Amino acid sequence: MWDIIIQIAGIIVQIFPYAIAYTIPLLITALGGLFSERSGVVNIGLEGLMVIGGFAGALTISTFQRSMPGTAIWLGLFAAFVAGALFALLHAFACVTLNANQVISGIAINMVAGALTTFLARNMTGSGNVRIRGMLRQDVPVLSEIPILGKTLFTQTYASTWVVLAILLLSAFLLYKTKFGLRLRACGEHPHAADAAGVNVYLIRYLAVMLSGAFAGLGGAIFLATVSGEFSGSAGGIGFLALAALIFGQWKPIGILGAAFFFGFATTIANVSQVIPLFSNIPSILLKTFPFVVTLVALVLFSKSSQAPRAAGEPYDKGKR
Repeated sequence: MWDIIIQIAGIIVQIFPYAIAYTIPLLITALGGLFSERSGVVNIGLEGLMVIGGFAGALTISTFQRSMPGTAIWLGLFAAFVAGALFALLHAFACVTLNANQVISGIAINMVAGALTTFLARNMTGSGNVRIRGMLRQDVPVLSEIPILGKTLFTQTYASTWVVLAILLLSAFLLYKTKFGLRLRACGEHPHAADAAGVNVYLIRYLAVMLSGAFAGLGGAIFLATVSGEFSGSAGGIGFLALAALIFGQWKPIGILGAAFFFGFATTIANVSQVIPLFSNIPSILLKTFPFVVTLVALVLFSKSSQAPRAAGEPYDKGKR
């Protein structure tokens, strides 16, 4: 029994850095969904926005990785951030200005993003794929020397990990400690009351959806630079897992962090299972579907306790109450 426990503990320590690599793009994308849905706009187009960000990041990095090897990755992340925000304007215009069905608009974003980026990639590079040199892992000075904890958390990490964690803390502060956060949450709960208090609901929702797209685009570029290393017109389903993490995390930043790590760890187990003796006898198809089965089970178990923003998914019409 103790041998199995020790073996499992060793496996956890071994795959922990890879789990973090999957968790970070999942986390930043789910945070994007958080801002959008907290303002009252459901955004199931996160997968498509990740694809847009991944394409913009891949194109930028591949262009500058020879002439500017030290800064090409960061230029790519910034390009993905901007591209995601701009592309999300389509979703904002459809849902906020035209009062379109938010689910259908999100589906359209997913379909258009994959087709558009693949078409552009084929015309620019001759194939649907764009390969890049990924981000390098580095040890965190001093902290990596801490026994056990340092080896697990601060050894061979990506710089993007700390950037996203900083964004997480900033997001929590923005949502709960600032006037903008109060107004954004009010728009997602009682938009007419917010409007009566002088809040421009349309503007807040536009900004929230653009921020959602920016974070999802950044997530797509981070996934490209740290996990895949190649753009192929897909984000590997991370955008859909981010939606699950958003619901599982109860639309709260810290809850989303825990949910993102849970799903990221499940995905990592599925991906590295074939090289782990403990899982070698389990059929690969079961392990590949493991993260999605876990997602469904988690959503079923916590569906009754989920408390989504009251006005999420409901078009806002200033003239109707």
